[in-house]
Amino acid sequence: MGCGKKFDTGNCVADILKDIVEAQNDIVENCCDTSCDQSISDLLGDSDNGNGLDTVPVILYCKDCKPFKGFGAPRYNGGIGEIVASFIFRVKKVDDDNCAVLELLLKNGESCGHEHLKDPTDQSTDDLEATGICITVDLDCFCHITCLPAVSAFNN
Repeated sequence: MGCGKKFDTGNCVADILKDIVEAQNDIVENCCDTSCDQSISDLLGDSDNGNGLDTVPVILYCKDCKPFKGFGAPRYNGGIGEIVASFIFRVKKVDDDNCAVLELLLKNGESCGHEHLKDPTDQSTDDLEATGICITVDLDCFCHITCLPAVSAFNN
């Protein structure tokens, strides 16, 4: 896929995330087995696995080649819940200035504390679900993206 099919922002990560957002928005309002191309195709139903999928989970890497870990907290009893962390995100939107809103994805029912997650291999990918915890990032700070196989993050 290279740097996205439809967009030409001058930022490869931004172009791919814009393609993902467009594909995800088509599904839900609001040569490789695993790749960004394959995940987008699966999401759009271009392959046999397309039924019921609504999210392409992504891992982003900062310019120092380290995986990006996002932090946030859910609402809890009218206040703020415990801080959680994730290396895996659902892209919600990308604006023209390459700012993106990312939603933290976690294993269904899991409340990952931030201390035990040292790298993406420490995080479970079973039954990933949307957390409702969103962060805003500058996509110009990233140089690499890994797309995981498309999943259903809203119907777990």
